[in-house]
Amino acid sequence: MLKDYSKKHLASERAREILRYIGPGLLITVGFIDPGNWASNLAAGADFGYLLLWMVTLSTIMLILLQHNAAHLGIVTGLCLSEAATKYLPKWLSRPVLSTAMMASIATALAEILGGAIALNLLFGVPLVLGSIITAVFCAVLLKTNSYPKMEKIIIAFVSIIGFSFLIELNLVPIEWNSAMSGWVTPSLPDGSIIIVMSVLGAVVMPHNLFLHSEVIQSRQWNLQDEAVIKKQLRFEFLDTIFSMGIGWAINSSMIIVAAAVFFTNNIQIDDLSQATELLRPILGENAAIIFAVALLFAGISSTATCGIAGGSIFAGIFGEDYNIKDYHSWHGVLLTYGVAVLIIMFISDPFQGLIYSQMLLSMQLPITIILLMYLTSSRKVMGKYVNSLRLKIILGIISAVVIGLNILLLYQMLFA
Repeated sequence: MLKDYSKKHLASERAREILRYIGPGLLITVGFIDPGNWASNLAAGADFGYLLLWMVTLSTIMLILLQHNAAHLGIVTGLCLSEAATKYLPKWLSRPVLSTAMMASIATALAEILGGAIALNLLFGVPLVLGSIITAVFCAVLLKTNSYPKMEKIIIAFVSIIGFSFLIELNLVPIEWNSAMSGWVTPSLPDGSIIIVMSVLGAVVMPHNLFLHSEVIQSRQWNLQDEAVIKKQLRFEFLDTIFSMGIGWAINSSMIIVAAAVFFTNNIQIDDLSQATELLRPILGENAAIIFAVALLFAGISSTATCGIAGGSIFAGIFGEDYNIKDYHSWHGVLLTYGVAVLIIMFISDPFQGLIYSQMLLSMQLPITIILLMYLTSSRKVMGKYVNSLRLKIILGIISAVVIGLNILLLYQMLFA
């Protein structure tokens, strides 16, 4: 009896210990269930049914490996990706690389802020430009007035609301599960799908998230001199990453499945998120449309907040500093990210296409960030005994080749199709 109690107590303690490390990965999850993903996923499901679900699976597998590698860098060195680039690369190289990362962060913020603005328009009739300003200002104040631990709790609550919303949506639509299961594991490139495939890739494997994960993983505060602590951190971080990315995979898949079940089967093309909401009303009812818009609002706010952290981290890292919202460089990185994004939104005539092409631009910058990450984590000077193994170098090399290959296909499609 005592032995059984002891086993249960140990299991309970271990479960609580694991839960203490859950959090940083969920901040990354927010980044790939953002409004840009909504646009890409709805377009994928509405235009091609269940056929492009495989891209969510492939992208998520890539994401787990890349995010773990980025977190690996943060845990071992105590530096975020931007700080490490500044420290270990010559300035003539690090500055241009990190400048492209800032541009990727701004492109991401554009999609996040625009998604929040679209949701405000759907729910309350707020004009898009005003909604964009409200979203950006609200998130800037949210970051400025809350510590990281509080922000983590807020984001986890938002992810829960988004996930629950799509569980409800899935229960409202007739789904061809055999087609969905086939789509998850069977690669295909239907005619005209390459831009959508690239936007799905850019929306899942996002450059700013690699910078973000290497920064936020350090929130747990550990002793870098203690190898036992480092190994424990690496182990629990991997569990956090797999768990969190799994949630993101499920939500992204749900978006495509809902679009396939509602729009593709009725031969309805989706040109913007507002249209998708309006079309849900006659097909699934008023409640489904409201749930969709509420989930979009929480996705926009939470992803805008995490994108601001990423932008602040990248900008501060250029000056060799870590992210601290009270610090001059971090705060100005946040303002730069939001300010330029809102400015661009003022000149966008087609919000939905803006979302699609912002994700496409992310996938164009992604190889630069992946190569930077591979170089740093494969350097013994940077990582010491925790340097990437040969097997991991090969895997990361294959991922880079796939991403670059898809970019070449995209450019060919844009130039010659």
